[in-house]
Amino acid sequence: MRRRSLVKTSWALVIACSALVGCTDTQTSELPVLGPYNVVDKLEDGKLTTDTVFTQIRPFSFTDQDGNEVTNATFEGSYYVTDFFFTSCPTICPKMKQQMLRLYEEFEGKENVLFLSHSIDPKRDSVARLKKFSSKLGIESERWHMVTGEMDSIYSMARHYMIAAQVDSLAPGGYAHSGAFLLVDLNSQIRGIYDGTNPEEVDELKTDLQSLLSAHP
Repeated sequence: MRRRSLVKTSWALVIACSALVGCTDTQTSELPVLGPYNVVDKLEDGKLTTDTVFTQIRPFSFTDQDGNEVTNATFEGSYYVTDFFFTSCPTICPKMKQQMLRLYEEFEGKENVLFLSHSIDPKRDSVARLKKFSSKLGIESERWHMVTGEMDSIYSMARHYMIAAQVDSLAPGGYAHSGAFLLVDLNSQIRGIYDGTNPEEVDELKTDLQSLLSAHP
């Protein structure tokens, strides 16, 4: 079942829904925009109407496996799939990276489809370590950015993406985090949340991304 949460209230509700289950849109060609939104009044042709304004991904700056700065501008004009992981993760991360690699290979040749993985263990996941990890996957950094940065910035960004991530001494590897993949569109808005450890949901992400590409190449 597709996990997709259309939220109308708070970040807390969004995080809870993205970790569990959400609403399902059967029209893949009309994907919902996920996350908080504001309803604003506007005047058109002398008539007062309302408009729904959805949240966009906020400005960010991290460093990728090549030591290059990665910002919102890196993904301008592109769709991207993003997640949170750490290289020494002994549980779900290997499954996530296997599924992300499958997407990476599926959309090879699509210059406007990129990938972004945030390390939630910046103390150990240095640029050099991320480079070694990405080299083992055989990926190109121009298409798949694995980034590190200040811990507070990364964890704040995880919350902004509606993803649970935290230090947890009781969790395997010392960190607890969601296995979700998020699909972000050309307007820097989240269009889908999927279980990145579940091949069937990743297939749905692929279908949804293909639908977006068909509508807006």
